[in-house]
Amino acid sequence: MPITNQQVAGHAFLRQLYSDPYFPDHVVDKGRAILLRLCEWVESEQPSDLSALYALTQAATEEFNLLEAEFEAAGSEIETVAREEIAEGFWFVASAYGFTDADAEKLIATRDW
Repeated sequence: MPITNQQVAGHAFLRQLYSDPYFPDHVVDKGRAILLRLCEWVESEQPSDLSALYALTQAATEEFNLLEAEFEAAGSEIETVAREEIAEGFWFVASAYGFTDADAEKLIATRDW
């Protein structure tokens, strides 16, 4: 499903991770795909409130939890810079879809990183 939100479609997710060689692009690509898939979910599910949005973002966070092993296998990890960049991606998605009052911590409450 193509993303229809133009703000999201033009956004460079995880830009800071791509610019740092510590984070392998092939793994960052998978993280970017998780965030884009989250956008697709938001567009298809059209959550009506924060609880519904948090259910979607926390499911995507679970995918990032699984991705941590791939970062480690590639000699990297989801450390401070990555955590902040990923969290910013979730916040961007929430705000781009009108959930500007979302709690950043609740968006990624199920994280292990």
